[in-house]
Amino acid sequence: METPRKTIRVALAGNPNSGKTSVFNMLTGLHQQVGNWPGVTVERKAGHLEYAGYQIEFVDLPGTYSLTSYSIEERIARQYILEEQPDVIIDVVDAANLDGNLFLTTQLLEMGVDVIVDLNMWDEFERSDAQLDIRRFEELLGAPAVTTVAHRGQGRQELLQAVIRLVEDRSERHRHIPVTFGTRVEDVLVKLSRRLEESSSGELGVPSRYLAAKLLEGDAHIVEMLHNRLPKAKALLLEVEGLRAHVQQSTRLEASRVIAEGRYGFIDGLLRETLISAAFDRMEFSRQLDRVLTHRILGLPIFVGFMWLLFSATFTLGAHPTGWLEIMATFFGDCLRALLPSGFVADLLVEGIIGGVGSVAVFLPSIMILFLGISILEDSGYMARVAFIMDRVMHIFGLHGKSFIPMLMGFGCTVPAIMATRTLESQRDRVLTTLLLPNMSCAARLPVYVLFAGAFFGAHAGNVVMLMYLLGILTALGLGIIFSRTIFRHEAVSFVMELPPYRWPTARGLLGHMWERSWVYIKKMGGLILIASAVLWILGSVPHDPRVDLMEKQIARLEASSAPQEEIDSLIQEKSAVAIEYTVIGRLGKLVVPVIAPLGFDWRMGVSLVTGFVAKEVVVSSMGVLYHVGDEAGEESESLRKALQDPRFGITPLVAFAFMVFVLLYVPCIVAVVAIRREIGARWMWFDIGYQVSLAWVAAFVVYQGGRLLGLE
Repeated sequence: METPRKTIRVALAGNPNSGKTSVFNMLTGLHQQVGNWPGVTVERKAGHLEYAGYQIEFVDLPGTYSLTSYSIEERIARQYILEEQPDVIIDVVDAANLDGNLFLTTQLLEMGVDVIVDLNMWDEFERSDAQLDIRRFEELLGAPAVTTVAHRGQGRQELLQAVIRLVEDRSERHRHIPVTFGTRVEDVLVKLSRRLEESSSGELGVPSRYLAAKLLEGDAHIVEMLHNRLPKAKALLLEVEGLRAHVQQSTRLEASRVIAEGRYGFIDGLLRETLISAAFDRMEFSRQLDRVLTHRILGLPIFVGFMWLLFSATFTLGAHPTGWLEIMATFFGDCLRALLPSGFVADLLVEGIIGGVGSVAVFLPSIMILFLGISILEDSGYMARVAFIMDRVMHIFGLHGKSFIPMLMGFGCTVPAIMATRTLESQRDRVLTTLLLPNMSCAARLPVYVLFAGAFFGAHAGNVVMLMYLLGILTALGLGIIFSRTIFRHEAVSFVMELPPYRWPTARGLLGHMWERSWVYIKKMGGLILIASAVLWILGSVPHDPRVDLMEKQIARLEASSAPQEEIDSLIQEKSAVAIEYTVIGRLGKLVVPVIAPLGFDWRMGVSLVTGFVAKEVVVSSMGVLYHVGDEAGEESESLRKALQDPRFGITPLVAFAFMVFVLLYVPCIVAVVAIRREIGARWMWFDIGYQVSLAWVAAFVVYQGGRLLGLE
C-alpha cells in the first residue's frame, strides 16, 4: 500500500509590485483554485504540487506592505498566519528594493514563523551592478534566502528545495532572531512580554514579544483578541496604556513610531553589513522620468494624451479586424441558411443567435486593444504615477489619489474595480469610491460607442469615444464633490503611495493580462449574450400578426407584375415594422416609449437599454436583433451600422450622442450590482441603482433637448 504523502502548507507573502503572484504561478503552474477567504469577498488563491514525496499546498496571501490592521488585506494575511500557522512563509521581496520590502519581513520574523526570503527580480538587481553577500544576509536575518526571476521560471527548484530543507530542519541558516527596536523601547518590551507570558500561560499560541509590540502600537484587533481570550485582559490593558505613555514621555514620540523606526533601523543595519550599493541607482532613471511624467503642470495633460492615444488606437486599429469578423459572421450565417431548411429554427440560429452574438463579437478586437493598453500602463509602473498625479485633483472632490486606481481599473471592468476598493483604508472611502465607479466607462460599453460613433460621426469617431470616457471621469468627480459634502462629510484619510520603478513590460505578462480580461468577454458571448439574443429574438417573433401574410401576398403580386423596386422595398419595410410591433418585444417597447420619447429614443432603443441591464454588451446584441429587420430589403440592411443610419428609424447624430450618454451613466450590469451589494450592502446598492438611472435620464434629456434648442438636430 502506498504511504500517504505528508502535506506541507506554504503561504506566500509580499508587497504589491514584488512579483508575488508571478512566484505563485511559477510554483503551482496550472494547479490553482480561486475562491474567497471565509467571511469576506477578497479573492483567495490556492495551488497544489507534489514534490520530493510531499503534497505541498501554496496559499497566495493578499499583497500588503505590513501586517497591521488598517486594510482588509492586512487583516486577512495576519489572521491566516496566526490562526492557520502554515509550515513555511515564502516572503517575496523585490531584490532591487530591499530597504522598502524588508519592512514586511521584519514583521514576519517578529511573529516567530519559519520564513524563506525570496529575492525576486534578481535579474534587475544584477543589472544594477550592486552586490549582496547572501550568506551573511541569511546569517543576520536568521532565514534562508533564494534568488528567483519568477516571470522566466528561474529559481523554482531552488525555492522548492529550500522549503523542503526548512520543513525537515536541515536549513543551516535558519534561526529565530529577535528584531530589536532600540534601547528606548526594549526594556518596556521585555517587561510587557513577561507579563503576557504570566497572564496567558502560553495559551494564546502567539509569541509574547510579538503581542507586546502590537499592544504598544495600539493594534485594535490584538486588543480585541486579548479581551476574548484572557480573563484579566482589562487590568493588563490598563498596564499597557501606562507603558505606552512612559515610552511617549521618554522619547517624545508615539510608541508605534518608535517601533517602526526600530524596524527600519534593523533593516538599515542588515543592509549596511551585506549590501554594496550600485554605482548606478536604478531608481535614478525613474526619478528623471518622473520629473516630466508627474510634473505639477505637465503631468495631467500628458496623462490625457496617453489616454487619447489609447482610445484612438482602440478605434482605428480595431476597425480592420472588426470588419473581417463582420464578414465572417455574415458568411457563416449565409452558409447556415443554405444548409438548413427555411423555418423557425433557421431564423432563430441566423437572425437571433448569429445576428445577436455576432453584433457583439465583432468588437472583440477593440476590447483586446483596450485591455492591452491598460496592461501596459499597469505593468510599466505608470498606473501608480497616475494616482500620484490625480491626488491633488482628487482631494478637491473629497477623495485621494489612491481612489483613482479602482477608477482606472473600471475602464476594463466594473466588478474587479469594485473589489479593488478593499485596499482603501477607511470604510467611508470604500463606499464613496464604489458608488462613483459605475460612471467610469467599462469595456462592455465600448461596443455601443464604437457602433454609434462609427455610424454617425465619421472621421471624428475616435474623439467622440474619448469624450465618453472623459465625461464619465468628470461625472464621477462632480458626484464626488456632491457626495463628500452631503452624505460623506467625514474627512478623507491621508496616504502615501509607493511609486515602483519603471519597468519594460514583458510580452508574456501583457498578453496574459489581456487574455485573462478578454476571456471574461468571450465567456459572456458564449453564455449570457447568446441566451439573451435567442430569447430576445423569440420575443420579437411571437405572436404572428395576420396582416403580415396579407402583405407578403401583396409583395408577391407586385414582384410578379414587375412593379417599381422602390414600391416593393417600401412595402417590405412596412411589413417588417408591422411584424415586430405586434410581437411581445414590440409591445414591451411601446410601454417604455413615454419614458424615453423626451430623449429622442425610439422603442427599439428603449428595449435595448432594458436588456442592457443584464450586461452592457447585450445593448448591441439587442440592436442586432431589433434593427436587422427586412434583410431582403436590399443592401441598406447588410450591417447594423447601416441599419441605424436608415432614415426611417429617425436616429440623428444628436440622438446617437444622447444614447451614448445614457449608456455611459445608467445602472451597471447585474453582476456589478451584485458586487456592490456584497461589498457595501443592499442599502447602498439600491441607492446606486436609483441615482444612476435618474442621472442618465436627466443627462440624456439635457443633451437631446438642449441640442434641439441650439439647432443641432
